[in-house]
Amino acid sequence: MARLKGTQETTVNAHPVTCQIRYTLDLSKLSAFESYARTWIVLVERYGGIHHGYFVPRASPDRVGVSFPGLGYDGPADVAVAMFTFPDEESYRRYREMVAADPECQSAAALVRETGCFIRYERLFLESVNRA
Repeated sequence: MARLKGTQETTVNAHPVTCQIRYTLDLSKLSAFESYARTWIVLVERYGGIHHGYFVPRASPDRVGVSFPGLGYDGPADVAVAMFTFPDEESYRRYREMVAADPECQSAAALVRETGCFIRYERLFLESVNRA
């Protein structure tokens, strides 16, 4: 944590902010979702983030089981995942403020409303595990 200058003892989290977003898709509208995804890759990078990509469903490789039978299983076929990182919480907050006014963001939101390309989403904030 980094300390801000001033009379109050305020701290700011200086660790990267990595966010994973998991979407439940309407697979009949995958093309619209891919258009939405391409827009958000540009928006995140425009406002200082690193976008690690969007990943949409594909068939499992033939004849490859899970590593831990009895514990693992193949997930649902209608899930897509995105992941991006900002340098710290302050840059993530700035991105959230600036992107809300961006016309491309508003257009992407309209695309979701008009097409219903995803049914719901959840976000998860993560931090990396450092190498030993």
